[in-house]
Amino acid sequence: MTGDLDGSPDAEPVPARCPPGSEGSEAGAVTVEAALGIGSLMAAFTLVLVGVSAVFVQLRCTDAATEAARLVARGDSERARQAVRALSPWEAELTVRRHEDHVSVVVAAAPAGGLVPELRAEARAVPEPGVDVPGGSG
Repeated sequence: MTGDLDGSPDAEPVPARCPPGSEGSEAGAVTVEAALGIGSLMAAFTLVLVGVSAVFVQLRCTDAATEAARLVARGDSERARQAVRALSPWEAELTVRRHEDHVSVVVAAAPAGGLVPELRAEARAVPEPGVDVPGGSG
């Protein structure tokens, strides 16, 4: 018995067809989505690492400024420069200012190759009696 298209049991199934022009239009869509997802994750991870790096640079600048202020207040400016070089990151700049009753020291550094704005820390100390502190008045 031969089947016909009226739904008789001997009829062969007709394969579903895509509309013309839509064949293969979604080919590679999962690959593109995965690439965009991985790229976004890498960008977010990089930003987190830069942020954590900036926090550590700020802490190191604060430590260097505190130590340098103590040393400058004792009259030992050269050791203050050495302490800043040892404690602070990436060629940090040291600025010493003498005020009427105290000395302020600023340590500034640009972390992450300049991706983050310059970070700075300031510390103040009262100079020892009789100590001549170099630096401009502020």
